[in-house]
Amino acid sequence: MDLGTQSVRAVLIDPDGVVLARAARPLTSVRDGVRHEQDPQQWLDAVDACLVDLTSDAEGIAICSTSGTFLLTDRAGRPTTAALMYDDARSAARRVHIVDADPDRWDTSMQPTWALPKVLDLVADSNHRVIHSADFVAAHLVGHPVATDTSHALKTGYDLVADSWPTAAFDKLGLPIEIFPEVVRPGTELGRTPAGVPVYAGMTDGCAAQIAAGALSPGAWNSVLGTTLVLKGVSEQLLDDPTGAVYSHRHPDGGWLPGGASSSGAGVLSELLPGADLDALAPHPVNAVIYPLTKSGERFPFVAPQAERFTLGSINSDLDTYVAVLQGVAFVERLAFEHLVSLGADPVRRVTLTGGGTRSGYWNQLRADTLGVPVELPVAADPAYGMAVLAASQGGSVTETARRMVRIERVLEPRPSQLDDLYGAFVAELDARGYRG
Repeated sequence: MDLGTQSVRAVLIDPDGVVLARAARPLTSVRDGVRHEQDPQQWLDAVDACLVDLTSDAEGIAICSTSGTFLLTDRAGRPTTAALMYDDARSAARRVHIVDADPDRWDTSMQPTWALPKVLDLVADSNHRVIHSADFVAAHLVGHPVATDTSHALKTGYDLVADSWPTAAFDKLGLPIEIFPEVVRPGTELGRTPAGVPVYAGMTDGCAAQIAAGALSPGAWNSVLGTTLVLKGVSEQLLDDPTGAVYSHRHPDGGWLPGGASSSGAGVLSELLPGADLDALAPHPVNAVIYPLTKSGERFPFVAPQAERFTLGSINSDLDTYVAVLQGVAFVERLAFEHLVSLGADPVRRVTLTGGGTRSGYWNQLRADTLGVPVELPVAADPAYGMAVLAASQGGSVTETARRMVRIERVLEPRPSQLDDLYGAFVAELDARGYRG
């Protein structure tokens, strides 16, 4: 199950990874300025409907959701607030109080939209409980409150290195430790449905997509290109990034899942080319690049709140604009991998491409050429599929289960890049503007 912003999606797969059935139900949310909420009852109704569609033959269920989405409940698990979404920024001003409580821990890592600032704003006493969206649904399925997983707990302030909640920092903030759930490893059985189906602790949607892509060993990476660009990979040791651009989840099998989320991506195309039939364009390399920020400020591969979109080279047509954006995304992707390797990640051996950007065959090959490594296109790489793989592992090795179940549809080998000089000019311009520190 995947609890997204616009829908709940579910997939049933067999032990060989073949998709047997899919189901989905829409969700609505309410935006009011920086506030973004959903009704958690919608999740339960949508999940129940999806399970009816999928048959009762499941041998295991795991659930992912958007990272940082949570609600407060009473001690009995009844909601006392709406669900506050991952991008809700109502409590951004609270970030400074959190950093003051433990600067070494949170100075570079804590973001204004993470869950913890909102928890600090909302919790008045120990009668509340902080419940992440996936855990709320899991509790509904098994009939009792459940633990959360290390992945969903990250943006609520969980210390992945110590594998515990930071009680000393919470004491300074006046947050009772009783309001936070028990934390377990992804893949841990949380309970069983009335029909006896085990429900396993899941992960956030980005990690779920990484599992679906099979990028679970050092040197293998998943690059998700949609509105923005998100990279996730594997490292045996925790990567320390003093800039805060890279953060890591715990690997279900041990080790770490480092990555980052850029503010650049395909989303800029709808702004620069509104109404254009992009499929009708016949792209070819142009000597121009657009730094494809979807909004002001960059988060990864560097942190630069002052960053703005810019163009290098001459743009004379919609086709030029289109190709310049494609090249800009590929350049940001290459720079991101260079940054990760500079922090100690294994050299990139292969990259699995997922997300809406993979609909463009030209773009897929351009990315392979720019990165200089093979890129793979999996048959099914959505987060719901990743949760099915996690459930199929039944608490064992997720890496081995994914190796058996994840299927690759196509591999694109890199060709000699024609854009190395333009890439060098692009990086030089980022440095000249002071974006890379």
